[in-house]
Amino acid sequence: MRRVLIFGNSGSGKTSLAKALCEESSLAHLDLDSLAWAPTNPPKRADLECSKSDIECFTSANNDWVIEGCYTDLLEMVASLSTEIIFLNLPVEDCIANARRRPWEPHKYPSKAAQDNNLPMLLEWISQYTNREDTFSFHTHHAFFEGYEGKKQMYRTNAH
Repeated sequence: MRRVLIFGNSGSGKTSLAKALCEESSLAHLDLDSLAWAPTNPPKRADLECSKSDIECFTSANNDWVIEGCYTDLLEMVASLSTEIIFLNLPVEDCIANARRRPWEPHKYPSKAAQDNNLPMLLEWISQYTNREDTFSFHTHHAFFEGYEGKKQMYRTNAH
């Protein structure tokens, strides 16, 4: 059984690593972005109980999986089910560069133009990673990593 949680700043390579692990080990993949947000404009976080229910459906339906995202509050809900965690702790500058190169994500944006229109906000948000204290921040990611008692790895580059 392999159950992996991957987390880090936006642009750190969570989705790319998750896809590679899924392909390599035939794991099911859950991108927390797909359930963390309510379909509203402007975006608003989905109710935590709804997100928890969606995560429980995923973990019940799949024995081996990768769950990835920057939502420490959601990752904590499944930490006890995981067999390992991976913290992508890249420099903010690397995350910004990765975000600028990000291909269109059709599961998140209706068009490449819509994604590009959101880029300035995303880059600003990425740049605040070490200064914030929210569930998406370096501080909560680091605390989650330090408190996890199972197998854990931290990468500071995308070359792993």
